[in-house]
Amino acid sequence: MSTRPVGNGLAATLLFVAGLVSVFVGERILGLGTGRGVLSMVGVLAAVAAVVWRFARSRGTGADRRTVDGWVLGLYGVGLLALALYFVQSDLGVSLFGGSLSQKAPKLAVMLAALFPALLTCCLVPLALVETAAQAMTRAPVLETGRARSALFSGLGLSFVLIFAFATMYVVTQANTTWDLSYFRTAKPGDSTRKVVRGLNEPLQVTMFFPPANEVGEAVRQYFQDLAVESPELLNVERLDQAVEPVRAKALGVHNNGTVVVARGERKEPFTVGLELDRARGQLQRLDQEVQRRLLTVAKPRRVVYFTAGHGERAETRPVPGEMPKPPVAQFKEMLRAQNVDVRSLGVAEGLGSAVPADAGALVVLGATRDFLPEELTAVREYLDRGGRLWLALEPDGPRFEKLLEPLGLKYAGTPLANDQVYFRTTRQQSDRGNLGTASFSSHPSVTSLTAMGGQSPVAFLGAGALDQVQPLPNNVMHDISVRAHGATFADANGNFTADPGETRRTWPLVVAVEQPAAAGKEPTRAVVMADADVVSDVVLSNMGNAYLAVDTLRWLTGEESVSGAVSSEEDVPIQHTREQDVAWFYATVFVAPALVLALGFVTTRRRGRRAPRAPVAAAGGEQ
Repeated sequence: MSTRPVGNGLAATLLFVAGLVSVFVGERILGLGTGRGVLSMVGVLAAVAAVVWRFARSRGTGADRRTVDGWVLGLYGVGLLALALYFVQSDLGVSLFGGSLSQKAPKLAVMLAALFPALLTCCLVPLALVETAAQAMTRAPVLETGRARSALFSGLGLSFVLIFAFATMYVVTQANTTWDLSYFRTAKPGDSTRKVVRGLNEPLQVTMFFPPANEVGEAVRQYFQDLAVESPELLNVERLDQAVEPVRAKALGVHNNGTVVVARGERKEPFTVGLELDRARGQLQRLDQEVQRRLLTVAKPRRVVYFTAGHGERAETRPVPGEMPKPPVAQFKEMLRAQNVDVRSLGVAEGLGSAVPADAGALVVLGATRDFLPEELTAVREYLDRGGRLWLALEPDGPRFEKLLEPLGLKYAGTPLANDQVYFRTTRQQSDRGNLGTASFSSHPSVTSLTAMGGQSPVAFLGAGALDQVQPLPNNVMHDISVRAHGATFADANGNFTADPGETRRTWPLVVAVEQPAAAGKEPTRAVVMADADVVSDVVLSNMGNAYLAVDTLRWLTGEESVSGAVSSEEDVPIQHTREQDVAWFYATVFVAPALVLALGFVTTRRRGRRAPRAPVAAAGGEQ
């Protein structure tokens, strides 16, 4: 049985807290002056008096109450230590150390500035919980120390959580780092877009029109804030409200908020993002692609790329009835237009029989199935001799282009290639073995993005022919086999999609980059020869590897390989399963999963039954 407590423990704690509040008011509110010193001194004396009062009280109580008072006195001590650390790095510390601690020991000053509020938290939060628990047992003959101990530990745990949360927020704020862990994310600036901004040679203005506190506007602002780091002197980003700045908005051709304008001089490229997050998600997920397209339009000169016509080349639309069906290339041409390219046709009617236009940034021969006229071949050859850029995508059933390929050190047999080990399955027929897939890339600039992705984006070739090098190479011609077939690929001469004797497996060249140094006063000749025209068709261009191959090839041919790189996108890619995979998932979810649950329940109940103790049998007299 404990004796009657001497004095009131809660009163001592209230006095202690009042002392801390007095110090806070004097130091943090009143500032310099006589009142500050008086309140601070009164606060310290009150805190010390509370400690003495509580200690004297504990001397006249029982063992249970002395235990609780000991914990409270420990918390008082933590509070006094926090006060001492505060005064060390305050004006009192200046007089003690003969100077400011932040100047003499800046790291120590930062540590003390963070440590004293942490200690105060570890003092006040547990103190409040312990006193609450103790007051609930004031009239009890014996104080339940277990209950008070639980309150103490709960208070300390809550204090540690608060300290950790504030410390984490402080570190993140100082590092200026944000993590987006949500299902929907805004695209970040990709490597290619960053390179475009890094290569600016004239100022470029980005103006965002969004109202204050708009979620879409904040997402767009964060994107351009990350991008502006690449060229803070030349990329100027400004956010305005169209309702507040109608004159500026009208000058840029903007009539509503939710619009971004990329401008340089008189050239302006606006695009609409929207104001409502649900409706703007698609635009935000493709934001990097949209921004890069506008940057290239205003920051780079427009290039002209000619596509040859009149020889059965791939068209933007599907073929007319009666012709051999070939996948269209509408997406490919649209992709080139997004790279600030003016796509034009060039046939005999447009002058291909005499010469390739002088403004041609590149000439594309895409899947021709009929021979060129001799005059056309001569015009293309002369175009290359004066430093032209040729993109030649071949067809196994098309012309061999010996007059163009031999000076480039290449030959095209056209024999279909096949692979019975690594291929894309589309029809579930043996002919699928002609759908080659490869992730073997060189370090050439025309495959920069594919190489950077470490083989994670394979390229699909849906009908490549046998392309090979001529040995020795013509004078000054340099080759780089940028894309090779898988090592199990063979030239399927008889078309049975099986590796017969004599059909050697090897890493056939699928894409070859050719370069010939420039003669005096001319540009260097560049050419990219592909063993398949389907590699850029609409059938496979949705594949990331094929898209990167097409864009980087264009940039190398036109001399802009410095901006090659991946484009960021957060669009959801649909998950596709084969029929076998769908069947497997069906049976797994309908039969296997319920069977596992039943088996687990059966094993669990059986184990419980075995562990249940048997009831003792009472012995009855005379019974066996």
